[in-house]
Amino acid sequence: MKPADRIEFFRRLRELNPHPTTELEYTSPFELLAAVLLSAQATDVGVNKATRKLFPVANTPAGILALGEAGLKGYINTIGLYNAKAANLIATCRILVEQHDGEVPRDRESLEALPGVGRKTANVVMNTAFGEPTIAVDTHIFRVSNRTGLAPGKTVDAVEQKLLKVVPAEFKQDAHHWLILHGRYVCKARKPLCGACPVRDLCRFKDKTDATH
Repeated sequence: MKPADRIEFFRRLRELNPHPTTELEYTSPFELLAAVLLSAQATDVGVNKATRKLFPVANTPAGILALGEAGLKGYINTIGLYNAKAANLIATCRILVEQHDGEVPRDRESLEALPGVGRKTANVVMNTAFGEPTIAVDTHIFRVSNRTGLAPGKTVDAVEQKLLKVVPAEFKQDAHHWLILHGRYVCKARKPLCGACPVRDLCRFKDKTDATH
């Protein structure tokens, strides 16, 4: 995709959604970290259902630790892989309390040192909670970047590095959310809604559909 097309690509997405954000519900950096940690291989809708019950009871590292692993599972057992996620969240909370005064660290190295937190989760927290211009590449962003020709790459890391290089600076802060939402609702995996796509003419995908819903 040409630089001018990339600018127009994001300009149109911004026009449709000037202030994009995550669909995970949270009110603090810790709630966001917990929600993202719980969201691996699960839907945001499913995570929100669980955290609506969990967060009013425990929404700090100390609060989660007070529940204990068994108590935590009672709130998140509707989410896939909840046993492993409960263990990781408890371990993460322990580190936050013991090493970070119960606060979520802002730097990548400290975030990635937390159990269950990889590069993608760290990027989400840095971008959404702390306003860093990072881009977390999930399956939606990987697909959209390759399919459209925006930032093709064979691996998640390759796509992330390409996006950081080619996304114009004025769009970098919100690019992560625009691309996820575009992939989730328009540029779908099995049946992309090319007939309803606002960037159809800029896209390099050869097998465009006429689908609109």
